[in-house]
Amino acid sequence: MSAFTYKAIDKQGRPARGSLEAANEVDLELRLRRMGLDLITYRVQEKSGARGARGKVSRLDLITFCVDLEQISRAGIPLIDGLRDLRDGMDNPRFREILTTVIEDMEGGKVLSQCLAAHPNVFTTVFVSLVRAGELAGTLPEVFESLGASLRWQDELTSMTKRLMIYPSLVLLVVSAVVLFLLVWLVPQVTQLIKTMRVEVPIQTRMLTFLSDQLRIWWPLLIVLPIVVIVPMAIWIRRSEKARYLWDYAKLRMPITGPILQKIILARFASFFAMMYRSGITVLDALRNSEEIVGNRVIADGLRRATQQITAGDSLAEAFQNIGIFPPLVVRMLRLGEATGALDTTLMNINYFYGRDVRESVDKAMKFIEPALTMALGIILAFILWAVLAPVYDILGKLTI
Repeated sequence: MSAFTYKAIDKQGRPARGSLEAANEVDLELRLRRMGLDLITYRVQEKSGARGARGKVSRLDLITFCVDLEQISRAGIPLIDGLRDLRDGMDNPRFREILTTVIEDMEGGKVLSQCLAAHPNVFTTVFVSLVRAGELAGTLPEVFESLGASLRWQDELTSMTKRLMIYPSLVLLVVSAVVLFLLVWLVPQVTQLIKTMRVEVPIQTRMLTFLSDQLRIWWPLLIVLPIVVIVPMAIWIRRSEKARYLWDYAKLRMPITGPILQKIILARFASFFAMMYRSGITVLDALRNSEEIVGNRVIADGLRRATQQITAGDSLAEAFQNIGIFPPLVVRMLRLGEATGALDTTLMNINYFYGRDVRESVDKAMKFIEPALTMALGIILAFILWAVLAPVYDILGKLTI
């Protein structure tokens, strides 16, 4: 297969550009025709360049894909026909290319889960496992409904995480810029005026002058030091498994954001674990798949130890209690679900419990962070103005008119 960059037009005569893998130019033309495009020109491209030009499949694309396939499978429309309709209406050229390949593989005799598994960068192991379980159990509509809901919840979690982190970062950036401006520009001018008038300088002004002088002397170090510290640390975290583990551990132990991050990770785990269990995937396979979902090596290591304990004969509740990840309430809910045989219902309740807890935690953190940062900014600016204006008022008081 070669990578081609093409120019084409659709049925309405609108131009379209993109890249596509094909055996030769004839295969390229046939693939584009299946996508509703007529080939104009093409050129063979290096695979590395083509890979960079393919674009990205967003979470919103996957949510729309799941919702559409749920409706298609519920309506009894053959999947291959429904996929053709989805491909023809797809705006994302990268996703349209993937759906073309999926349709061709299904025409070759493969089932949907096998076709999706050929694109691991778009469809995760959990996604493919759930589709495979739905195919075996005949519950594809329910699987796609659960996948769509879970992806929407994951998108909401991402939005809440950004909301929690972006506002404090912006406020700290503004505070730092204002303080630097005052120390570098305003304080030296006032200090020069005070020296000219030969009046007694209060201690707070001397402290501020000292900070201003040190900042003007050592400002290159303030720029270079973060680079010298952050860049090697980032390289170490990227290359060392132990460093990545320590970094994930540190993120969970950060004040305010650490506990919320842990709840977000566990909410994501509970959602996918409940969905996999209800789709017929065994507890052990669901736990193994969940190690890739959580995105944190500390919690993934805990799930791995839980899997080993369950394999050794412990119950799910005992294993989760031993690894110490979940709070006692969740462990009791799991124990009750195992005792009553309604573990799937208990897992969905855990998902609801964590979802509500995450929303409340984010709201509380935002209500705490906003006034705290505002108060910190006010205190810093008040100190600077006090240190600057106090000697100025003394000078004005000694002037005789």
